[in-house]
Amino acid sequence: MGRVAGHRGAVRPLLGPALATAAALILLVGLGVWQLQRLAWKEALLARIAQGEAAPAVTLPSAPATPTPFSKVEVTGTLRDVGLYSIAVRTTPTGEQEGAFRLGVIERPGAAAVLVNEGWVPDGLAPDPTPRPAQVVGYVLPGQAPGFLTPRSDPASRRFFAPDPTGIGAALGLARVAPFILVALGEVPPGTYPEPARHLPQPPNNHLGYALTWFGLAAGVLGIFVTYAMQRVRPE
Repeated sequence: MGRVAGHRGAVRPLLGPALATAAALILLVGLGVWQLQRLAWKEALLARIAQGEAAPAVTLPSAPATPTPFSKVEVTGTLRDVGLYSIAVRTTPTGEQEGAFRLGVIERPGAAAVLVNEGWVPDGLAPDPTPRPAQVVGYVLPGQAPGFLTPRSDPASRRFFAPDPTGIGAALGLARVAPFILVALGEVPPGTYPEPARHLPQPPNNHLGYALTWFGLAAGVLGIFVTYAMQRVRPE
C-alpha cells in the first residue's frame, strides 16, 4: 500500500504539466497543420503563375467576364495616368531611390474601364493625365480590399495603397471598372519610366519549413514532458 500511495503521490503533481503540455501540443500541431494547408495553397498559386507565365497574352473581351488571376491579357483603349499606387524602393544608376507604381486607367467604348499598374516611377515624376491610345499587355492581379495594416489611401492626391479596383474606381469617379488590376509587362531602356514588370511575381514558398519547425517544437515539448514525468515517477 505504501508503494502504491507513493506512486500516486508522484503522479499527482504531473497533472498540471500534463495539461500545459497537451495545450502546447494542440497549438503547435495545429500551427503545423495550418502551414501544410498554406503549402498546398501556395503550390497551387505557383502552378497557376507558372501557367500564366508560359501562356501567350489573350485579348480582353468587352463582355463583363473576369479573366483568370495571373493570366496574361492584352487591352486596347485610351490610357491616361490617374495617380500612384503603393511604395517601392528600386536600385537605379544613381543608387537606391524611393518611388511608387504609376496607376493608369484604360477606357474602352461600351466596356468596363481597366486599372493599370503601368510600372515603377521615381518620386517626383509627374503623371501624364493626357488621354492617349494604348495597347497594354500585362497580367491580371486580383482585386483585394484594404487590410487592417494597409496605409490609408488619399484619393484627393490620387495616392492608393491597396489593389482595390472598386474603391479606386469610386475615388476616380469611374462608372464601371473591371474587378482586377492589369500589371503591365515589358522591357524599357534603363532610365526610362514607368518601368513595367518583366515577369509574373514569384512569391516565396517556405511553408514546409515552417510546418517542420512547428512539428519539431511539438516533439521537443513532448520529449521534455516525458523526461520530467519519468523522473517524477521513478522509484527511489
